[in-house]
Amino acid sequence: MTQSIPSEFLEIDRKSRARTTCDGISIRTPEERVGDFDDVVIPLNAECAQVAASRCIHCPDPAACVLACPTHNDIPSAMWLIEQGEFLEAAKLYRQTSSLPEICSRVCPHEQLCEGACVVGKSGDSILTGALETFVIDYQREVEGYQIPVGSPTGKKVAIIGAGPAGVSCAEQLVQQGHSVTIFEALPAGGGLLTYGIPNFKLPKEVVFTAVHDLEKAGVQFEYGVFIGKDKTIDDLFAEGYQAVFIGVGSQVDAPLKAEGVDLPGVHLATEFLIRTNVSGSLLPEHMKEPLDVGEKVVVIGGGDTASDSLRSALRLGAKEVTCLYRRTLKEMPGGEKDRELAIEEGAQYKFLTQPIKFIAGDDGRLAAVECLEMELGEPDESGRRRPVKIEGSNFIVEADTAVLALGYWPDETIGKTTPGLETHDWGLITTDAETGATSRPGVFAGGDAATGPDLVVTAMVAGRKAAWAIDKYLNSK
Repeated sequence: MTQSIPSEFLEIDRKSRARTTCDGISIRTPEERVGDFDDVVIPLNAECAQVAASRCIHCPDPAACVLACPTHNDIPSAMWLIEQGEFLEAAKLYRQTSSLPEICSRVCPHEQLCEGACVVGKSGDSILTGALETFVIDYQREVEGYQIPVGSPTGKKVAIIGAGPAGVSCAEQLVQQGHSVTIFEALPAGGGLLTYGIPNFKLPKEVVFTAVHDLEKAGVQFEYGVFIGKDKTIDDLFAEGYQAVFIGVGSQVDAPLKAEGVDLPGVHLATEFLIRTNVSGSLLPEHMKEPLDVGEKVVVIGGGDTASDSLRSALRLGAKEVTCLYRRTLKEMPGGEKDRELAIEEGAQYKFLTQPIKFIAGDDGRLAAVECLEMELGEPDESGRRRPVKIEGSNFIVEADTAVLALGYWPDETIGKTTPGLETHDWGLITTDAETGATSRPGVFAGGDAATGPDLVVTAMVAGRKAAWAIDKYLNSK
């Protein structure tokens, strides 16, 4: 992993390097950032990037940060190159192992992956691996641009279903192998979750659209507004001459909440709420174009990253009181700590051990309040987390003009039900080989959340890349 680093450099005292002064990532003030949907992170400059990278002590192979990175980016070598001011070379190194470095460097939970595994972080602040990757990739764009290398045409056609991280990563690899690729996307724009699920303050839309444009320049065709399984089937795609199909539709059916009044005006599923909040009108489906009026009091139900995104979006829409209702405690919350801390800084509040049981309408027929029960933790459930247990008679009321249900996601069963011979499990997840993405249907591959259920952007990206390599092998064998 670290072969590009001179051997004499590795003899330098590692402790002295780890103690190099580094100011960390700069974030706009809470007062400023809640006033818009712009990126909250202030980009590193070249000097700061070199200082931050110089803190890396270049652990012997295999470095813990590399092992913790799902893409296995050669982070130690990248840190050496950045320290030396070789920013373009560092960017090229990242692109060897990642199809979406400008995106993963922004949205990965680095504290749980590379930065969390960083040896320097055991006794101080971890190396800013994510921010440094963002810096060099952005630097490359500004200085020399970027173009996906395209392989010699093979004459083979591949259809990709879904323009999210798995689909676009699969396409990025396939065009380099010379195959003709068409991506079918049900929504009006590419990016999938990256565009329609992640708010602009975490991932600026122009970053996503630039990555999509890279594919267009490389010859990838996009067909928007086409729902595979409804408008046409996978069998139709094969009949049209496609010789392989990759399914990367994600897992974006909102998990429901069984409670009285859940269908009241003012109660929103998280996907719809985030799409209508964070996406410009020209890119919205027709049924979501009406602007949202969230009122002054908003509650968000759930504890994951989607809940944090919804809380922070509600604050930016002008809500005065924004509260997360979660049925367990902080310890059991599945969402990233970093996003939760930003939400609290911006004014979000949390009510733990709280279970909504009824949504109450006001005189105008819209949501006015949520009836809740207090909870206590019992024995662990199948996930290992302690099971929440209702405390009977503990009912209380939380006033709310808007409620957002951020309870997780289920797979969409449409493709499974319309594709003969395609094996599914667990309410519609597609059964695949973990290494190749191959399904039970010859020539059909799948990856990302459609196969695993909700997971990270980076794991979907890796799945798309692996499937592309398997598809190339499959096509070459025909």
